[in-house]
Amino acid sequence: MYLEDLSAIANCYVSAYPNAGLPNEFGEYDQTAEQMREYIRDFAKSGFVNLIGGCCGTTPAHIQLMAEAVEGLPPRQIPALPGYTMLSGMEPLIIRPDTNFVNVGERTNVTGSRKFARLIKSGDLNEALSVAQHQVEGGAQILDVNMDEGLLDSKKAMVDFLHLVMSEPDIAKLPIMIDSSKFEVIEAGLQCVQGKCIVNSISMKEGEAEFIRQAKLVRRYGAAVVMDSTSRPIDTVERKVSICVRAYKILTEQVGFKPEDIIFDPNIFAVATGIEEHNEYALNFIDATREIKARCPGAKISGGVSNISFSFRGNDKVRDAMHSAFLYHAIQWMDMGIVNAGMVEVYEEIPKDLLERVEDALQPPPRRHRAPHRIRRAPQRR
Repeated sequence: MYLEDLSAIANCYVSAYPNAGLPNEFGEYDQTAEQMREYIRDFAKSGFVNLIGGCCGTTPAHIQLMAEAVEGLPPRQIPALPGYTMLSGMEPLIIRPDTNFVNVGERTNVTGSRKFARLIKSGDLNEALSVAQHQVEGGAQILDVNMDEGLLDSKKAMVDFLHLVMSEPDIAKLPIMIDSSKFEVIEAGLQCVQGKCIVNSISMKEGEAEFIRQAKLVRRYGAAVVMDSTSRPIDTVERKVSICVRAYKILTEQVGFKPEDIIFDPNIFAVATGIEEHNEYALNFIDATREIKARCPGAKISGGVSNISFSFRGNDKVRDAMHSAFLYHAIQWMDMGIVNAGMVEVYEEIPKDLLERVEDALQPPPRRHRAPHRIRRAPQRR
């Protein structure tokens, strides 16, 4: 019974105000006050409800017997629920401790997919929708949608595309990650989606007051939030951690976010760029995520995985191998990541000569020999 299921998972009061049965052929309701009293008594004795009432077809006599039926019975106790991250489109996505790595499909992003950008710019939204469908079929569990492109009316493009997504059940079943650097675009997107989505992202680049204002609006819409740890490239472990810890304190203590609705993106930056300072970006991200998880209990970690391989744009074989190897190491602390769903190789299947070079890029040899304990290998999640 739906009421029983709802009462077991709702961390708020549950109200039941049924009709007096179904309408007959004359539009009238035949269920008597005595019959409704028995249903209501059963709801209350079973501990399913906090409030009771009557809707279509009920009369003062129905209400009187309902009140008598529940007199002296204790109201439902709100259950103590574990702090799981719970998201939804038309279907729920609950991230539990035993949940595998969550794939966030990245191809419905005009900055990350030339094909998607071309389709959006040309107004071919139906074909753009097929890109989203392919991400779902490829294993995406969340869909990242980004319309930040200089030649686009980003707000209109976001609204038009999300309306189309919501009309397609096979895609709308996934939670949506509304992704934009412009908060007006984010808020417009929040008004289009159903279920519980994710906002990607807010940051403190415009100051703490604006960060709090945006966070309060996101919470009012009922969304989870990605906190971008940077307003400019911040590559040190210490800065990544300090920004996230500060944001966690503000979001939980001042804004009222539950920790499980906070997702940190400590920023994955490209390695093997030819600039020596960039060589340890992969290691720095992993070190930072480990510390953030320890100091911000309940929060989740995400990141744009394809960023790690930007130096090899145009060489998909190398990029796919780098993404797989990076996740192989980082997945112990990352809960989710923005990836091209279906295109991440299995670590053990990467050709050995390529894997050795990829590992050298992610963990420069001097660092690997000096501090091999920095990265612990985890089983590959598939």
